Amino acid sequence: MRALITGGAGFLGSHLADALLARGDEVTILDTASDHKVRHLRGHPRLRHVRDSVLNRGILEGLVAWSDLAYHLAAVVGVEHYVGDPYQVLTVNINGTQEVLAAAFRHGKKVLFSSTSEVYGRSTRVPFEEDGDRVLGSTRIDRWCYATSKAAAEHLCFAYAGLGLPIVILRYFNVYGPRLDRMDRGRVITIFLGQLLRGKPLTVIGDGRQTRAFTYVEDAIRATVEAGLRPAAVGQVINVGSDEEVSIADLAELMVRLAGSPSAIEFVSQESVYGPHYEDIPRRVPSTRRMRELLGVKAEISLEEGLRRTIEWFRQEGAD
Repeated sequence: MRALITGGAGFLGSHLADALLARGDEVTILDTASDHKVRHLRGHPRLRHVRDSVLNRGILEGLVAWSDLAYHLAAVVGVEHYVGDPYQVLTVNINGTQEVLAAAFRHGKKVLFSSTSEVYGRSTRVPFEEDGDRVLGSTRIDRWCYATSKAAAEHLCFAYAGLGLPIVILRYFNVYGPRLDRMDRGRVITIFLGQLLRGKPLTVIGDGRQTRAFTYVEDAIRATVEAGLRPAAVGQVINVGSDEEVSIADLAELMVRLAGSPSAIEFVSQESVYGPHYEDIPRRVPSTRRMRELLGVKAEISLEEGLRRTIEWFRQEGAD
């Protein structure tokens, strides 16, 4: 298979490139980022890295035409972007997806779209079912621009599906593991990692009772590969996640224990970290029935084991 991965030099994309190359596929990465996360693949005869944007229509057109399947992972992610640069979040996530879908439609190529658990917003119907209602906050709260951008992109996917384009939508739930974002920023695990490895207090927002289900990257990638290959996945939205629910306070305690760190746990207000334009979610846990039934995949790496591997990787590799 010839696979195009937009955003392929990022965390999830780099692991997907590994998996596809291991299958024997040819892989092209389209990403504005450097090849740091895929530096171990430099010189691989079946990999090429095109350093450009999905918004460059001329480049994108040729790469989609070459591919058999486009994994569209390119997006602006991270809480610091939601509240700091919502314009860029909306522009890249919506317009970039439109460009990928339009090119795929012109050439009759299948698209796997990388969405997010964020689209469920603050729904209280947990675990989140793929066809369940979405509940979002005010448009004045920048925190919701990412969820809105991904939901709009999903609507574009279904619009093109109605025209005959084969699409699959995956909603990822808090994927983590080696090569995750830079420490001290982005996701809660990398923020905690930066604090842990410097012996600083782990800053837990609010009372720490908010819960999440974290997905180790190997499990997420197995689901991603299968979603691109299985005919039963076409036209579907599928959660990719784990059934293991944990509070953020318990997550912090577990990471301190696994790291053998002297770090204390400090509870801080949401506004002191993100300002007035952020809103947290009490619970975020997926229904994984479709992932099991349609993809034949279930999460196998426990949170404790996944965190142990992730902490060890960051200790060896540093904050890059």
